[in-house]
Amino acid sequence: MSSPQQLPKIELPGIRNILAVASGKGGVGKSTVSVNLAVALQMLGNKVGLLDADIYGPSIPLMLGIHGQVDQGTTPLPIERHGLKVMSMGFLVPPSKAIVWRGPMIHRALTQFLTQLDWGQLDYLVIDLPPGTGDAQLTLTQTVPLTASVVVTTPQEVSLIDARKGLEMFREVRVPVLGIIENMSYFIADDGKRYEPFRSGGGKQLANDCSVPFLAEIPIDSNVAICGDEGFPIVAKHPDTKAGQAFGVLAKIICHELDSIPTNIPLPGLEIT
Repeated sequence: MSSPQQLPKIELPGIRNILAVASGKGGVGKSTVSVNLAVALQMLGNKVGLLDADIYGPSIPLMLGIHGQVDQGTTPLPIERHGLKVMSMGFLVPPSKAIVWRGPMIHRALTQFLTQLDWGQLDYLVIDLPPGTGDAQLTLTQTVPLTASVVVTTPQEVSLIDARKGLEMFREVRVPVLGIIENMSYFIADDGKRYEPFRSGGGKQLANDCSVPFLAEIPIDSNVAICGDEGFPIVAKHPDTKAGQAFGVLAKIICHELDSIPTNIPLPGLEIT
């Protein structure tokens, strides 16, 4: 397979690191991971932005407690919430309105979000990519100067298959993959025992097969969903829970891994037969 056509990169000089959070399929908790990771990075003393790149199904506003369409005349964008600078299509359209756009329109909107808003100086910009590996994802990964990426999966085989595709997409466009994050890995029941309803070890095995680090196991916790619905991420509201601690440790690992990435060293090509 030939490599995707190289497109010119947009320039974002005020942003030190741009991290893409991706998944091969929906429903694995990618946006939850993006929100809590961004907040955890901010809690470490960094200046952090969060871009919701899921034009069709923006969920970041709800998870951060920003409800409904905002008045662009009186509300400066990006919006500041929980110490983050945040932008989402959900701020611009009513929650009940469906976005029916083709790939070029999505690319144009995301480019405007990145280049026409005042993000200021950021240590990290976390981009919550839409699920899948289609035209919108490829165009975004080719035109945004991404520092690196992470791939979110669950332990289930169907998620692992699609997560591998997401990882291969980043390799095709020469974006370093920091590693795999396994969400919904396990839960601790009232009896104190650990249970793994979606199997176990899948994320670690995928990381091993693809020769990338296994970054974190995020446990199942009902507070994750409750906090998301309330607009207050669990890593900030309940940092001492298993899930809160996992996101805090993940943020430290991400900081270390991003600081360790060599510059100007091309990644090897990926052969797909």
